[in-house]
Amino acid sequence: MHQEIIARFNSLKEKQLSIDITRGKPDTNQLDLSNKLLDLSIPLVSENGIDLRNYGEPFGIIEARRLGSELLNAPFENVIAGEQSSLLLTYQTILSNYLFAEPLAWKSLKKPKFICPVPGFDRHFKLLEDFGIEAVPISLIEDGVDIQQFEEIINNGDDYLGILCVPRHSNPSGTTYSDENIKKMFEIGSNFSNKFLFLFDHAYLIHDFLPTIKQTPLWEIAESSKVQDQTVITTSFSKVTFGGGGISFLASSGEYLELLKKIRSTMIICPDKLNQMRHVEFFKDLKTIKSHMNEHANLIKPKFELAYSVLEKLPDECGTFSKPTGGYFIAFSTSKPIASKVVSLCEEIGVLITPAGSTFPNGNDPNNSIIRIAPTFVSEKELTDAMEAFITCVELAHFDISI
Repeated sequence: MHQEIIARFNSLKEKQLSIDITRGKPDTNQLDLSNKLLDLSIPLVSENGIDLRNYGEPFGIIEARRLGSELLNAPFENVIAGEQSSLLLTYQTILSNYLFAEPLAWKSLKKPKFICPVPGFDRHFKLLEDFGIEAVPISLIEDGVDIQQFEEIINNGDDYLGILCVPRHSNPSGTTYSDENIKKMFEIGSNFSNKFLFLFDHAYLIHDFLPTIKQTPLWEIAESSKVQDQTVITTSFSKVTFGGGGISFLASSGEYLELLKKIRSTMIICPDKLNQMRHVEFFKDLKTIKSHMNEHANLIKPKFELAYSVLEKLPDECGTFSKPTGGYFIAFSTSKPIASKVVSLCEEIGVLITPAGSTFPNGNDPNNSIIRIAPTFVSEKELTDAMEAFITCVELAHFDISI
């Protein structure tokens, strides 16, 4: 068996592959779905008389905020329409509290901490690191965060500011939180402090490609749990239309919303109102958005199925992998502490994978086992080669085969 695996590795290496599956990006066919945006004729004045070519409206144009209200199922007055990514609005939320939170700005705290589910989004960890905020890991289970662990963490420490998570098709495992999980999180966090922030990066809110469990809109759960003043929900069209060329939305209430408005009034003279109007004219309403996302699903689903079909060739003893119903990633968990070795071997073949440990704060996966796979950006031929390389490297590392 060992000789067959070595032969496979050498054969792949001879192909001189150059395949990058490090990031979850749409492919060209997905981007083509939105090409009409590029030459769409739009009104130059919004319905309230604002010239879209000029300054103003730091919280977004009325039409875009209304679309965001429908998307997030939140009241219009609680919605901001922003720039290209949910990550930017998430960053601005942290920044506003770092500078101006009451009664004490976060920058004045000695050991500020955020709870972060793992495996998680590497950019979230980097964001918190920028502000000197410790990311405290908590395990993800089948229906969301480990509630027992959440309660233990939060009740055994100070300076916990909130939790930062992706509640639908989480990056990278694809976990979708149940309503009950979110409700328990709200209950425990609000009991800890009426300032505890529930910060949801809803980046994959509408990115189903298979039937997914029903999830009540987060704003509705927050209101019924009476924590809307402690909740910030962000989402965007970054992987709906164009990367860096979409628009984003945020829903919040109370002090968190006012702080964000405060810094946006200073730092964002105005968003790209023309681009906001283009998206409003392109989509019109939630029904049109969902129809557009079905087209994305038709392009994405086959790539995930291809990846699964190759991963299933691995002996069960080598590890397990997630089978998400949406989003952009697969999480592979090796049964031995060999993730970094697998990634290194893949690179030797010519296949780049997100560095091992990236899905944990400070790049520290305590079990050295989680590897993030991003199948969408490359062609199906490239994906097949990449996945064959991946399983070959997993076997080499698992069985400790010398090459």
